[in-house]
Amino acid sequence: MGAVRVLCLFLSLSVLLLINLSTAQMPGFVSLDCGGKNNFTDELGLEWNPDNQMISGQSANISVANETRTQYTTVRYFPADNNKYCYTLGVISRTRYLLRATFLYGDFDNNEVYPKFDISFGPTHWATIVISDANTIEIQELIFLATDPTISICLSNATTGQPFISTLELRQFNGSAYLNQFENEFFLSVSARINFGAESDAPVRYPDDPFDRIWQSDSVKKANYLVDVAPGTEKISTSKPIDVSSGERPPQKVMQTAVVGRYGSLTYRLNLDGFPGFGWAFSYFAEIEDLSSNDTRKFRFVLPGNPDLSKAVVNIQENAQGNYRLYEPGYYNISLPFVLSFRFGKTSDSTMGPLLNAMEINKYLKRSDGSVDGPVIAAVTSAYSWAEWAKEGGDPCLPVPWSWVQCNSDPQPRIVSVKLSGKNMTGGIPSALTKLSSLVELWLDENSLSGSIPDFSGCPNLRKLHLENNQLTGELPSSLADIPNLKELYVQNNMLSGRVPSGLLDKDLILNYTGNTNLQKGGSREHHKKIIIGTTVGAAVLLIVTITSCILLPKGKKNTPKRDKLLVSSFDGAGTEAAHCFTLSELEDATNNFERKIGSGGFGVVYYGKLKHGKEIAVKVLTNDSFQGKREFTNEVALLSRIHHRNLVHFLGYCQGDGKDILVYEFMHNGTLKEHLYGPLTRERGISWIKRLEIADDAAKGIEYLHTGCVPSIIHRDLKTSNILLDKNMRAKVSDFGLSKLAVDGASHVSSIVRGTVGYLDPEYYISQQLTDKSDVYSFGVILLELISGQEAISNVNFGVNCRNIVQWAKLHIESGDVQGIIDPALQAYDIQSIWKIAEKALMCVQPHGNMRPSMCEVIKEIQDAIAIERGASAKQGSSDEISRHSVHSSLNMGSLDLGASEHYLSIDDSITQPAARRSRWKRSDFDTIGVGIDAGSSSTILLWFWVERFGGVEVVVGACGEGRWEMVMLGGSIAATRAWWYWKLVAVVDDGGTK
Repeated sequence: MGAVRVLCLFLSLSVLLLINLSTAQMPGFVSLDCGGKNNFTDELGLEWNPDNQMISGQSANISVANETRTQYTTVRYFPADNNKYCYTLGVISRTRYLLRATFLYGDFDNNEVYPKFDISFGPTHWATIVISDANTIEIQELIFLATDPTISICLSNATTGQPFISTLELRQFNGSAYLNQFENEFFLSVSARINFGAESDAPVRYPDDPFDRIWQSDSVKKANYLVDVAPGTEKISTSKPIDVSSGERPPQKVMQTAVVGRYGSLTYRLNLDGFPGFGWAFSYFAEIEDLSSNDTRKFRFVLPGNPDLSKAVVNIQENAQGNYRLYEPGYYNISLPFVLSFRFGKTSDSTMGPLLNAMEINKYLKRSDGSVDGPVIAAVTSAYSWAEWAKEGGDPCLPVPWSWVQCNSDPQPRIVSVKLSGKNMTGGIPSALTKLSSLVELWLDENSLSGSIPDFSGCPNLRKLHLENNQLTGELPSSLADIPNLKELYVQNNMLSGRVPSGLLDKDLILNYTGNTNLQKGGSREHHKKIIIGTTVGAAVLLIVTITSCILLPKGKKNTPKRDKLLVSSFDGAGTEAAHCFTLSELEDATNNFERKIGSGGFGVVYYGKLKHGKEIAVKVLTNDSFQGKREFTNEVALLSRIHHRNLVHFLGYCQGDGKDILVYEFMHNGTLKEHLYGPLTRERGISWIKRLEIADDAAKGIEYLHTGCVPSIIHRDLKTSNILLDKNMRAKVSDFGLSKLAVDGASHVSSIVRGTVGYLDPEYYISQQLTDKSDVYSFGVILLELISGQEAISNVNFGVNCRNIVQWAKLHIESGDVQGIIDPALQAYDIQSIWKIAEKALMCVQPHGNMRPSMCEVIKEIQDAIAIERGASAKQGSSDEISRHSVHSSLNMGSLDLGASEHYLSIDDSITQPAARRSRWKRSDFDTIGVGIDAGSSSTILLWFWVERFGGVEVVVGACGEGRWEMVMLGGSIAATRAWWYWKLVAVVDDGGTK
């Protein structure tokens, strides 16, 4: 084993050395042009190598407008199967690196569906790559401490399209700027690296940054959704040198530009990929203005929800010990939201507004330990390094197993099956296989293995052992009889000799040892519970018995439904019940001669009814003279007879009599979603934001079932709030399938006359008459916007002069960073992060082209993430003092916390910021506004004193003092919620410095 490891290390270092010898830049730089064929040096001076000697897969040429860099003219792509495809790179153990993978689709496969797949770093899931624009480069970066001589980067799990990659880059650090106490358990996934005050849109990177980090310009807003810039924000720059010292601090070119807040504030809103979660965040400052002797620049960092951060005061000249020198306060462990709204505000004794040169934010990514058997199985693959099956790379189990391996579902999985049939294996059976303690099946048949059969007693769970059709010699080991779970042993057609151990003959198992001329049966007892195949006659007898048993086995009876009934699954999962053909008289009795009308649609009227046994029903009577209504009836009966899901309205039956076509459904007690959003029920029973999210989740699951759970899939074609019904528990179900269409297997769309409802209708479908499941996604995006805003899809008065529909109106607000402008005033308690998540996913749903829209599965994930945010906020509001203590305890204890556990709140190490001045305790005299609050623990009214500042156009309570406690919140709605040491709910609303 030691020799093998030395050989692996030598080979790995040799590969790295060969690459580095051809590279003139910093040591440890690897630049792979994926799909390329030649070495070249780019305009930055970076030397690139093709990847064709490192991995299989196919290469393709692409052409993208305005992209001329050679490394982005090709891609490497892989089959959309269950396997993973890995690059293996040599590294130096205990050294930190930056790893960067980029993806430029360029429509290399001429596919109408954009790719979506996973990328992993060894066994750790790194990111899901979702392509939404064929001409935009997707970038993923990871900072890691190497612990082994090689690393693996793998592509797998293609949800749509084929996995592909454009470039793979490795950059070695030589300092410790990214050193942190969590690096043995976590990686740093890069979320933002911003150069503020940049003079152009071009990023700063190599050679200005010797480590080739990419510092994005703050003027490229689309890259990071950097919005909410405060009035008075001004860019400044200098040509004077900046003392950035050594190591991996930001390069001088980045520090020579900055933004200043001339009116006293710098405010921004930034989307952070991968958050909410715990992260590593640093700001970089250098005083690049020549201040007069009377000028001072002092400011605070304000982050809503994190009051401790605003206590520290930044004084660049004092902290950096002079002008044109870098100062870098930051946090090694800070909890950040998906949408980061932050502010730098000057102190009252400062003459100059705040200044900011750069910012860097990374998310902690939990490192997977990989499978338990990884090192064991590596010994097998290393002996067959020439074979394709041994080159799959990465962890044998995670994130997906190798093609010839199966693993169990343990958090740290183990190998349970190895299938290496017909792989041209030679030599002895690898001894490493006998150390797989969880192994259940081992298939080594159809190879050229020789030597004796090893001791498999180290595999107590082994059930099936296939060694047939090899060249194995020696005796059949008696130790095989000691494997407690062994049920099948195939060793036929080898060169074994001696006698079959009596222990195997006594054992209850299938044993085949035919074709071993010198292997004889031992013992003479007959056994009736096992099958022993010792001759070809025995094999023939087994075959005859098997065939006979198949012929004589009784056939299952087919259930043939009666002519007047359709058998469907019971909607509550309690068995099956018949959705039969009701008689007209039954329905007349149930509805009291159709007395109570509860709704109407384009093709009929819906009545309330109750069957004799008490079951409440909704009876839909289609219009007699409507040909479309007849078609709707036939269509809905056909569809609803074959689809059953808890989030689809349960179809009970139908009736045709006296010229009437009638459909019968379960009764939904709480009506339609439309009625609750902007109908008569709004004032009586307004629904909260968390309930709206739960309704969206229910409805989305019903739609997703239609798209993926039905064969062929079903496109609803008329999704709208009036077709989402609510039961007595306010659970949502999708209804009205009269316009639905069956998708054609293998087709990307269904040609169809355009049907649907104005306001919800997919514009691409309207123009092309090509119906796809993405038409439903568009409609659902409109519904999400309605849930946020409480506005109808179409209005001549609510959306202003230039807009008639909710999509145009909402898009103007969301893309400008003003999500507050569309939030329903009736919503009184919500976490703004969850609103942003749904708003931005809604905009993705209503993209003009279907291939740019997400799947319903992706939409469901975002909704569930938003629900988790809301429930987390609720838990924080109602939790005990214990959680508060976790959130503010001393940083001396933070090493004992698990960053991956959501119930823990990592502390903030105040010493990192090195503040020049702090306020040790707040007093009532520090606050200038009075309000009233409620102690959520006791519901008693208490007085609160507020210190109010304006933050990005919104009034902010920077401090709230009550009974000696204080907190910071943002007020964005009619009532704002905050969490202090005791969980108060503010009743007062700040308005122009006062209260009301």
